[in-house]
Amino acid sequence: MYQIKGKEKIFVYTGPDGSGRKTIAKMVATAFDMETVISYTTRSPRHYEKNGEDYHFVNEETFNQMESQHEFLESVEIDGIHYGIREQDIIQAFQNHEYVYLTLNPEGTEKLKNMYGDNVVRIFIYADRDTVIKRQHNRQDADDVIERHMTHYDETMNYKNSCEYAYENYDSPQVAYQISELIESFLDRNLEVSDY
Repeated sequence: MYQIKGKEKIFVYTGPDGSGRKTIAKMVATAFDMETVISYTTRSPRHYEKNGEDYHFVNEETFNQMESQHEFLESVEIDGIHYGIREQDIIQAFQNHEYVYLTLNPEGTEKLKNMYGDNVVRIFIYADRDTVIKRQHNRQDADDVIERHMTHYDETMNYKNSCEYAYENYDSPQVAYQISELIESFLDRNLEVSDY
């Protein structure tokens, strides 16, 4: 397992599907030189998703092979779909950046938290049920996909109280600004104070 060094931190955005966690994560990352690590998944890409940008889309066989070669730092299965974070990707991200961010479901988030403790900062992004459904419709998710997401909504929302920070996403730029201020406070905490 990769050992986190010095000031390195992993910021994990989690929350219900359609809460806008990816959008906010990208907005915040542009303000700081933050590298993202993209998950591997066995699900098919949605029409607006790009391979290597949203996920690394792989088939079941490739995923199982990677799993058997212990390439994943963590992996989970949800509704028969596999998701995993490749350890090598985390190592590479930390080569040039002290702060790395991920967008994960609560299961994956919890696994990382258990591995790295205080070096993982969980940021829960949420919106009410109707807003989440509307956003998924707006991005033209299939009805069965939305339905599958919504079966996990309450369970996902229960994870909010376990996270270090939670933000209701009613206005993405506003929330991104608040999270940027939060990350700024982590940067400040790392400043060396010296007397002249």
